[in-house]
Amino acid sequence: MPANSARPNNEPEAYSGANAPDPAISARGLVRKFGNFTAVNDVSFTVKRGEIFGFLGPNGSGKTTVIKMLTGLLPLSGGEASVEGLDVRTDAERVRERIGYMSQNFSLYPDLTVTENLTFYGRIYGLSPARLKKRLDDIIQMNGLDPYLNRLRAHLSGGWKQRLALGCAMLHEPKLLFLDEPTAGIDPVARRQLWDLLFDLSGHGITFFVTTHYMDEAERCSHVAYIYFAKLIADGTPNSLRELPDVTPAGTIRVEITTPEVTRALKLARQIPGIRSATIFGQSIHALIEEHFDLDDLREQLQKQGIVVAEIRPLAPSLEDVFVELTYKNQANGAKETEANRA
Repeated sequence: MPANSARPNNEPEAYSGANAPDPAISARGLVRKFGNFTAVNDVSFTVKRGEIFGFLGPNGSGKTTVIKMLTGLLPLSGGEASVEGLDVRTDAERVRERIGYMSQNFSLYPDLTVTENLTFYGRIYGLSPARLKKRLDDIIQMNGLDPYLNRLRAHLSGGWKQRLALGCAMLHEPKLLFLDEPTAGIDPVARRQLWDLLFDLSGHGITFFVTTHYMDEAERCSHVAYIYFAKLIADGTPNSLRELPDVTPAGTIRVEITTPEVTRALKLARQIPGIRSATIFGQSIHALIEEHFDLDDLREQLQKQGIVVAEIRPLAPSLEDVFVELTYKNQANGAKETEANRA
C-alpha cells in the first residue's frame, strides 16, 4: 500500500491469514513506457474477489493504460501482475478468456437489434448453441433487457446501450469485469440504475474494476485507488482515505457555509484571512479554515458584507476533498522537484 494509504485500526480486513483467497488482481510495480514517455510508473495495488474497485484520476493519468496492461492488451515495461491467478506476461490469452472488458468505445453494432448483438458476441466467445441460449436468457433477465430485444442498438438510450454492452461483456460468465468509464455520457437516473445492477452482480460474487470521474460513484466503491499522472497516490477504502492526515492538515478544520448567495459569498470568503481554501457545493460553500478561527466571527464577517448565512457547521471531508488535497500536494512536490533539478 502506498505511503499515503491508511486503514483505521477499527476497520477489519475482509480476510486474513490462511483463510484469505487469492486476489482477483495483484499488481506490483507496474511500469509502462512509450518511448521516453512513462505512462504508468511503479503502480501497485490489490483487488479482492467480489469487490467493486474504483480507479480514479484525471484524464491522461494512466487509467486506461493500466486496464490494457492487466487485460494483456499492452505488454508490461516493468513490474508484475496476476489476474484471476494468471500471470499477464505469460498467460495473456487465458486472462482474456476469464475476464470481461467493457471499454470506453465498446463496439455495439447500431444496425443490429439487442438480441442480434448479444448473439453475435456469444458466438465470438465460442459458446455452444445450448450454452448461448441459457446465457442469453440469464443476461436478458439480469440486465432488464427484455422490453428492448427487437430494438436496434441505434435506437437505444445511452443507459440501455451501456446495459447492453455490459451484457455482451458478461456472456462468457467472467468472474472479473473491467469497466472503463461505464457511465460517461448517460443521465443521472440511468447512472443510478446501472450502479444498482453492479451492486446486484457484485452480490453474486463478480468482481468489478471500474474507472470513473464521478465522486458519488467513487463513494459507492468498496475500495478506491487514485492515480495522478502515472503514479498511484492513494489506495484504500473510502473511509480510510477520508482519515488521511494530508486531507485535513494539522491546525485546520472543514466547515460548510450554507447561504443563498454562494457565488458572491465564495468570492468574499476567499479574501478572509484564516480561510485556506473554499469551493461551492450546491447551495453551500465547503471551506478549509484554521482551527482557531471562531465560527461566529466568520459568520459576522460575511454578514457585514451583506451575505445571508443560514448555517455554518463542521464538515467531514468528502472523497473529492481527499483527491483535491492529494493532487495539490503532488503538484507542489512536483514543482519542488523541478526547481531542484534546475538548480
